[in-house]
Amino acid sequence: MSSTDLSNLSQAIPTEKIRYDDRGLVPAIVQDYLDGTVLMMAWMNQESLQKTLETGQTWFWSRSRSELWPKGATSGHVQNIKSIRYDCDSDALLVTVEQIGDIACHTGERSCFHQVDGKIQPPPADMLSQLFAVICDRRDNPNESSYTCKLLEGGDNKILKKIGEESAEVVMACKDDDKDGIAGEVADLFYHTLVALAYHKVDLRDVYRKLGDRRK
Repeated sequence: MSSTDLSNLSQAIPTEKIRYDDRGLVPAIVQDYLDGTVLMMAWMNQESLQKTLETGQTWFWSRSRSELWPKGATSGHVQNIKSIRYDCDSDALLVTVEQIGDIACHTGERSCFHQVDGKIQPPPADMLSQLFAVICDRRDNPNESSYTCKLLEGGDNKILKKIGEESAEVVMACKDDDKDGIAGEVADLFYHTLVALAYHKVDLRDVYRKLGDRRK
């Protein structure tokens, strides 16, 4: 598996090494670079891959129209490339992107993969993002029996007290070298911190962006 060097994107993927099918196409899976959500799958040929590398935004090949098309040309929901990888057989691409507008599907949904048994459901993301979405839903649609709602109703006084307690319990679990306890207490700390983010209406994706910036 290889990944792009964004400082030299146009030379990062040797297009001649990609194994295209007998139609000259290769499947490209597009994934959100922050939370890992699979946004869409489309086809690339050598020319569209080259334009993707040159422009830093996704270009695909339309099988129905037999022409190149840049993602977001009409909607404005372009995809800025963060990385490109090709698999061990060099016959599939994984493209991580910053999805402008947070909408990849022509239906207006975030992801093309939004249907389960004929019903619309958000696509799976990383565990923290999914938990944060549930917490935000509790904030916006209160349920009297929900522990999360009780925390949110208590505001900072209740939420921050719990964060302090959970932080201390993480410290104690680490002091005891209790690996299962550490995992459980850190999970509790993560949860209560996400509640604080939701209460103050800070998007978890902004935290991810901060981490990404610091990694650079």
